[in-house]
Amino acid sequence: MFDYRKYKRQYYMPPVECLDWVKKDHVEKAPIWCSVDLRDGNQSLVIPMSLEQKLRFYELLIKLGFKEIEIGFPAASETEYVLCRTLIERHMIPDDVTIQVLTQAREHIIRKTFEAIKGAPHAIVHVYNSTSVAQRQQVFRKSKEDIKKLATDGAQLLEDLGRESGQDLRFEYSPESFTGTEPEYALEVCNAVLDIWHPDTLDDNHKPIINLPVTVELSEPHVFAQQVEYMSKNLKYRDHVVLSLHPHNDRGEGAADSMLGLLAGADRIEGTLFGNGERTGNVDVVTLAMDLYSQGVDPKLDFSDMPEITETYEECTGMKVYERTPYAGQLVFAAFSGSHQDAIAKGMKWRNERHPDKWTVPYLPIDPKDVGRSYDADVIRINSQSGKGGVGYILETKFGLTLPKKMKEAMGYACKAVSDRKHEELQPDEIFEIFKSEFEGLSDPIDITEVHFEQIDGITAHVTSSYNDETPTVTDATGNGRLDAVSNALKKAYNLDYTLDTYTEHALEKSSSSRAIAYVGLKWPDGKMTWGAGLDPDIIKASIDALVTAVNNR
Repeated sequence: MFDYRKYKRQYYMPPVECLDWVKKDHVEKAPIWCSVDLRDGNQSLVIPMSLEQKLRFYELLIKLGFKEIEIGFPAASETEYVLCRTLIERHMIPDDVTIQVLTQAREHIIRKTFEAIKGAPHAIVHVYNSTSVAQRQQVFRKSKEDIKKLATDGAQLLEDLGRESGQDLRFEYSPESFTGTEPEYALEVCNAVLDIWHPDTLDDNHKPIINLPVTVELSEPHVFAQQVEYMSKNLKYRDHVVLSLHPHNDRGEGAADSMLGLLAGADRIEGTLFGNGERTGNVDVVTLAMDLYSQGVDPKLDFSDMPEITETYEECTGMKVYERTPYAGQLVFAAFSGSHQDAIAKGMKWRNERHPDKWTVPYLPIDPKDVGRSYDADVIRINSQSGKGGVGYILETKFGLTLPKKMKEAMGYACKAVSDRKHEELQPDEIFEIFKSEFEGLSDPIDITEVHFEQIDGITAHVTSSYNDETPTVTDATGNGRLDAVSNALKKAYNLDYTLDTYTEHALEKSSSSRAIAYVGLKWPDGKMTWGAGLDPDIIKASIDALVTAVNNR
């Protein structure tokens, strides 16, 4: 039975109102980023990464600009211990990058961790123990004082071993399952840890980190924001402490938790590329960073080659980046809807005409080129749901064809029909072939084989034509121009009744040998419009070919 009554609220509100974050309308600067791909991300894989894959992933993180990278839990796994030693012994840690290692607040694990980081130029030692009501009652069966003592004993051992090592170290403490902990108790434990580390005696490069894990998402993001604000306002030594968040995504709100947490006072985010992690995953750093980017905030990470990033990620982890993953998925910029395509095409045209300094194209929150994507391949995609705007955009940007507005609609319907019949997306070359087959060079049933002009009573055309390959006949007619004269000759020869409604032309190349394309739209007594296009170095020949095709499309 699907029984909602078995569940209850497992989170705890701060003891005082904490709503200053509501007054802020945006995050003003990027947080300190810490990648936990090589720990949280790796432990969630069906087949964890090999050493070679971890090293390749580590190099990707360096390239993207991460300055803090959690490389593992070296005391819990031989492979993670080996990775730690490999990075140190091969001198693979840049001067401006700090590795981070994780340890439980247990003496033998902490000591093993310090062995693993011997020789590291600098490192963060991250110690944690769980503080939630559920964990205290069900797992550890310990009192609040007992749990706090685990934290302070661990913090003291870090302090002692750090001093003995003489290394350049920073310390981090996490009250694991913070979201299920009473905020005032979490504050009590964190402040007790800070009293041991004496942040006020340390310089800015050695600030300790208090990390608030959303180990399991238990509340709406606005509740988490209030919990973070309470901690930020009440932590001891606040100016000498980095307040960090480690959001998971159990309710699908990890990004919202992070953004509201930053508004509430957090300084740092721990997350993974594309949100890989236990259960539904960690918060997606790509999404967070690009959200900032889209608001004009420098994210301090470089995602300008998203295709390469996703390829490396997929090869190393065996995971797939979902097609609709924000900013990175194959389809996130794709518009199939006709109205969306039309708006994008017009937006791009407006941008090309006016050259604005800010990006405001409808339906595209960022410029796809900024993340290594292209307009032709990634933005306008054509299927049976598409319309005139998208088809017109493809023909113009890919093949240089500027169709009249009404002709775009006819071309859109032609593409819809083909896509619907094939039940497939249409590629640009297929769209061009549909254009040629439907609107160019149709000489059946009527064909014009020869035309001569004379300057008599305006323009007189002597038109040689045939119907269904019968014996050609010559028809003479006058008009106010060459195309009008030829049109009148066809009407006269075959008793046709239409109005030449639309005529446009343009060059396809800008040179002395450029070809011209002409578009002709005819309106018939029943209101139907038919279209034709002609392509030839001679614009008169192109116009006549377009007229014949439009007549034959009746």
